Order: sequence, then structure tokens, then C-alpha cells
Amino acid sequence: MPGRTWELCLLLLLGLVLGSQEALPPPCESPIYCHGELLHQVQMAKLYQDDKQFVDMPMSSAPEQVLQRFKELANAHNHSIPQQQLQGFLEEHFQAMGQELQPWTPEDWKDSPRFLQKISDLKLRAWAGQLHQLWKKLGKKVKPEVLRHPERFSLIYSQHPFIVPGGRFLEFYYCYGHVPNGARVYYLQRSQPPLLTLMMDRYVTHTNDIAFLRDNIGTLALELDFWTENRNISVSLGEKSYVLNRYYVPYGGPRPESYSKDAELADTLPEGDREALWAELKAGAESGWDFSSRWLVGGPNPNLLSSIRTSKFVPVDLNAFLCQAEELMSKFYTSLGNDSQATKYRNLWEQRLAALKAVLWDEEKGAWFDYDLENGKKNQEFYPSNLAPLWAGCFSDPGVVDKALKYLEDSKILTYQYGIPTSLWKTGQQWDFPNAWAPLQDLVIRGLAKSPSPRTQEVAFQLAQNWIRTNFDVYSQKSAMYEKYDISNGGQPGGGGEYEVQEGFGWTNGVVLMLLDRYGDRLSSGTQTAFLEPHCLAAALLLSLLLSFLPQ
Repeated sequence: MPGRTWELCLLLLLGLVLGSQEALPPPCESPIYCHGELLHQVQMAKLYQDDKQFVDMPMSSAPEQVLQRFKELANAHNHSIPQQQLQGFLEEHFQAMGQELQPWTPEDWKDSPRFLQKISDLKLRAWAGQLHQLWKKLGKKVKPEVLRHPERFSLIYSQHPFIVPGGRFLEFYYCYGHVPNGARVYYLQRSQPPLLTLMMDRYVTHTNDIAFLRDNIGTLALELDFWTENRNISVSLGEKSYVLNRYYVPYGGPRPESYSKDAELADTLPEGDREALWAELKAGAESGWDFSSRWLVGGPNPNLLSSIRTSKFVPVDLNAFLCQAEELMSKFYTSLGNDSQATKYRNLWEQRLAALKAVLWDEEKGAWFDYDLENGKKNQEFYPSNLAPLWAGCFSDPGVVDKALKYLEDSKILTYQYGIPTSLWKTGQQWDFPNAWAPLQDLVIRGLAKSPSPRTQEVAFQLAQNWIRTNFDVYSQKSAMYEKYDISNGGQPGGGGEYEVQEGFGWTNGVVLMLLDRYGDRLSSGTQTAFLEPHCLAAALLLSLLLSFLPQ
């Protein structure tokens, strides 16, 4: 395409002129959804409250026709199109977001699943039944026209139906050599945290469908290869080097779904630093923690998003996920009779276990910490991800679970009665205080529950009780489930970050239903109580044991 070649030449020349920063490739080839004047003008005009709305809108005609009409409009207004005319252009050439999807109810959905009967509290049982109904609301299927005209959509076609998270997130999360940030063309260069192998394990454990595992294990290997080939980093400590992984997205330009915010943030920096900023923002989005003090610590101003340096950290949770995946892959290949591949992944798992202990584990504090590559030290701030290896089972000393409990006590985390905070920093970013997120509650609760100690298991239960009551109380007030919660003042829908808090919500519903399934015979919808201090907790545990011996 001569036009595309000319555009690339201009980009190259621009990079040579600027000198200080090599131009990075755009997130995808689309001159509408990923880069170009149309995207820039629309997003900088801020016609929508959320930049994601435009890049999720399907085109009404072929992209060449849309670009030609836009070119004519831009020329007529000397490339400064008035807002009203720009709005009219979009109404003529684009459809509303969400039009490419149709409702779908999972074939195996049952009106009254058995686990509901395990929930003793009648209010919680009724609530769980309502949450179970939400899967039908969140079930979607891609319409056939996306397959017939893929060039008109940012959504990537799938023949299989799926569950969306809800709110602004109207796409699936699927394997494309890796699991993209989302099923949109503008997300393809960013991964999700690597959890596909763990999903397969849940499915096979539930169904014993070994044939499905055999047919798809190559896809699981593809995802792990993606991280090996594109996200590896070597850490040298003394005479030894360890290979671990990081989040890293070397693609330029503002994120299309947050274009105006990224462009305005870049305006605060020298021109030569802007491509690096945009790449670090994309890496932050890849981590799932977009955004957090976790990626700002050690920068010139850790309270400003422009200090983001995601790729300069070796994250605990990412490496815990990969550690668990490697262990599972060894187990999978053993069950399929492939001893050589089983040995390969067992060796990778053992190497990562050693690396986690050497680079990220802190014996004195009793937790793992992200490693700052530039400053050569651990980031010792509190984040629930510091305990991800517990959840993933990636430790060799069973005593670390009880050490992790002491870490939570020393950090005063158990004093928060509405949920575990995402951090103790109040930056205004959504992955910081005072927000709490369902997946992070799960990391800590199920991590602590691995302990043989009754006391540590009781702490896991009380953390589950706190989270259930927060979700239940907010649902009772708002008749909705949210992606995150503000735990600073009695438990409310969360805030901060780049967009309004979203309703739905896939992972919140899932964690609540999992906890109700696990602890349903004990959980209560009653009055919220402060977390018991350690000495009181021991007394409560003793009392509960004594009561269990009394005649019913």
C-alpha cells in the first residue's frame, strides 16, 4: 500500500529529526481505531465521557469510504473540524457501541444450582440466587456481520459465545497467541496476566475432559512461549542470574481507548520522553493494575502518573501466575503421557521457585515484593499481590503461610473491616487506597486458607466475611455489583482512575459466589464487626471449638 509506506517513511523521518526517542510502532494497523488524524481529532474533541466509546463503535461502511469522507471534511475545515460537524460525521458513519453483540444464555446455566442450598443465611442465599441470574445478562455472542466485514469493527470475531465483565467492557478475553488485554484490535499488543493454563485446570478438574486438554494444550504452550519470548528479564544477584518476567509493551502512541488522557499527560513531558511514557502506560494496562502507586514508586514524583515505570519492575503476581502455570503444564503433560514436555515444564517451575525465593522473598518481613530493576532493590510497600505466591502454591516451605499472616498483622491490614485495601497509598489512581478489588481479596483469602493452622484459616474466613458483608450491603442499597469498592467509609462503590465505576461485574460476582460456596454454612449477612485482634481471635477460635462439642 503506497499510502501506508509513505506514512511509515514520515514516521521514520520524524524519529530521526527528534533524535532522542525512536518512534515505536502503533498498537495496530487500523488508521481509524489505532492511529491517525481521525482518531486524534475525535478523541481530542472529547465528544464522549469515555474515550473507549468511540473506538468500540462499529463503522457503517468500509473504512476506505469513512476515511475518504473524513479527509474531505478535514480539508473543508483546514483540519480543525468544529465539534458539531464532527459529531454529525460520527452519527452518519458509525454505529453505537455494543451493536455487534447479541444476548446469550450459557447452555449449562441452571436456575437453582446446588451450591445455593449450602448457604445457611437466607438473605445471603437469596442474594446469591440474584447474582447467579446476572450470568444471563452478561452472556454475549458476536453477530455474524463481524465475520463478514471484520474491517468495520474493532471487535475481534469469535464463533464461541462468552461472558463479558460488564459496564464499558463489552468484549471477551480470548487466546490470540496470548490473551489480549481485550478482544479489540487496539488491544492486541498487550496481554492479560497469564491465567489461561489455570482456567484449563479448573475446567479439567470439574469435567475430567482429557480429550479437550489434549486438543488444546498447544494453545496453552503458545501463551507461555509468548511470555518467554517477549517479556523475559534477567536479574543478577551476586554471582547468580535468575530469569523472571515483567510487563512490557514496546508500542507507541496514546492508548486508543484513553487517547485524550494519554495525549494530555504526554504534554507535561519533553517531546522526546512521550513514546516511553505511552509504552509504560500500556504496560501498566497489561498488568491489570491500571493504574497504581505500584508502578510509580521510584520515579521522579511517585504521586504523578507521568512517573510511571511499569516495565522497570519484576512483579510478584505475574511470576506467581507463571510459576503455577509451569507446574500445571508439567502435570498436564504427565497425564497425557508426554514425559519430555513434562520434564521441561517441571524444570522451568523449579527454576522459577528458586528465583522467587532469591529475588522477591523477604524472610524478615514474611512476604514477597516487586523487584525494582533500575534501583536494584525490592519495593517494600504493601500490596495484596505481595502474597500471590501463597494463592498460586508457589513456595516450598509451608511455614511461609503463617509468616504471611504476621506480615498482614504488622502492616495493620487486618484492621480494615470492609475489605483488604489495594495499597496504603492514596494517589487518586483506582488500584490504590481506598479501593478494594475482588481478585485481590481472593489472592489473600485462599492463600491464607492453605495453612494447616486453624488460626490462620480463621483469619481467611473473617476476611471472607468482611468482603461478603461489604458486597451484600452495597447491593442492598444499590441493587448492583461493582468492579471495585471504597472501603474507607462503610463500604461504597469505588472511585478514582480514568473512568466511572462500572456495574456488572464479572470478577466481583465470581468471587462472591466462590466464597459463598466455600463458607456458606458460616457466612452471615448481619452487622459488620471490626476484625478481631490476634489475642481475641484466638479466644473466639477456642470458643467456636468448644461450642462445636455441645449437644445440638
